[in-house]
Amino acid sequence: MTDRSRRAHARLPRLTRPLYAYAVCQEFVLLYPVYALLFEHSGLSVAQISSLFVIWSLTGVLLAVPSGALADLLPRRHLLALAPVLTGAGFALWLLAPFYPAFAAGFVLWGAGAALASGALEALVHTELAHRAATDHYARIMGITRALGVASVGAAALLAVPAMALGGYAAVGTASIAVCVLGSLAGLALPEHRTTRPHHEPEPGYAQTLRSGLHEVRTSRPVRNALILLVVATTFWESLEEYIPLLASDAGVPAATVPAVLLVVWALVTTGGLLAARAALWPRPVLGLALVAATLAAAAGVHLGTWAGWVLLGAGFAVHQMLAVVADARLQETITGRSRATVTSLAGLGTETLAIATFAAYAGLSTALGHPAVFTLFVLPYAVTGVIMLAPRRRSRAHTPTRP
Repeated sequence: MTDRSRRAHARLPRLTRPLYAYAVCQEFVLLYPVYALLFEHSGLSVAQISSLFVIWSLTGVLLAVPSGALADLLPRRHLLALAPVLTGAGFALWLLAPFYPAFAAGFVLWGAGAALASGALEALVHTELAHRAATDHYARIMGITRALGVASVGAAALLAVPAMALGGYAAVGTASIAVCVLGSLAGLALPEHRTTRPHHEPEPGYAQTLRSGLHEVRTSRPVRNALILLVVATTFWESLEEYIPLLASDAGVPAATVPAVLLVVWALVTTGGLLAARAALWPRPVLGLALVAATLAAAAGVHLGTWAGWVLLGAGFAVHQMLAVVADARLQETITGRSRATVTSLAGLGTETLAIATFAAYAGLSTALGHPAVFTLFVLPYAVTGVIMLAPRRRSRAHTPTRP
C-alpha cells in the first residue's frame, strides 16, 4: 500500500462510520415483519393491503428520477437526513390513525423517503471517495453497507416477536420511529464535499440537471449497459426474497420454523455483501461462471425444500448480492457527468418498475405452476446474464473494450 493509499484509508472512517449507522437504521425497523398484520388487524382486506403495496411502489417509481436530480442540486446529506424523517412520519400516521387513508398516506411518505435516498446515497459515497482519492474502496464499502442492511432486517425480525409480546403494535411502532430519528442524525453526520463551479459558469437549474443525466444515459453506451446490469442484478433476487416464507411453507416447513429458514438465507446473503470487494476484482468470465453456478444452486434449492436446499438458495442469493454491488460500482465508475445522482436514480426507477411487473407476473403464474417452478423461472435472467458475461467482449472500431 502506497503512502497516498494509507492516507486515503485513514480518512475513510469519517465517511464509513455514519454511513454504516445509516444503513443499519434504514433496515432495523421492527414494523417490517408485522406491518401487514397491523393492516389485517385494523380490518383491511387482502385487496386493500395489496393496493397499499401498489401505492408504495408507484410512489417510488414516480419520484425516483425527480429526487435524483434534486440530489444533484441540493446537499445530498440533507436529503438523506430528510428521508428517514418522512418514513418515520408515515409510521406515526399508522399508529395514530389505523385506517386505510392513513395507511395509504404513510406509504406515500415511506416511498418518498426511499426515493430521496435512492441515488443520493451512492452518489455521495462515490463523490466522497473520489475526494479522498479512494474510489477503489467503493465496492468494499457498499458491500459492507448492503450486508449491514440485510443483517439489520434479520435482527429486526427476531426482536419484533418479543417486542410485540411486551407492548404490541404501539411498542413496535414507537421503536421504529425512534430508529428513523437516529437514521436522520446519521445522515446529517455524513461528510459532503460539493463540487464548486468556476465563477464564470452559472449553476445549472433543475431541468438542466435532469436533462444532463438523461443525456448521459442516452449517449454513453458504458453507462447504459452498466445501468441495465444493475437493474437486472438487483430486481429479481430482491423480489423473489419476499416469497421465501411461502416456498418454505409449501415445502412443509412448520410456521414456527420459517424464521429459521429466513435466517439461514439472510446470513448467507450478508456474507455475499461482505465478499463483494473480492468479486469486484474477478475477471468478467469468472464472475459470469459464478453467476451461472449460483442460479443453478438457487433453483435446485427451492425444489429440494430441505435444509440443504435452503443453504443452496442462500448461497445463490449471496452471489446475486455480490453481483448487485459489483454492478453498482461499475455504474459509478462509468459516470463522468455532474448528474451522478440523477443517473443512479434511473437504476432505482428501473428496479421498482421491473419489481412491480415481477410481482404481478409471479402472482398470475404461481396459481398455475406453483411456487418452485415460478421461482426458477424468475432466476433464469441471472443465468442468461452469466452466459453473456462468459462470451468474449465486443470491441469497438478503436478496439477499446466495453463493459458488460
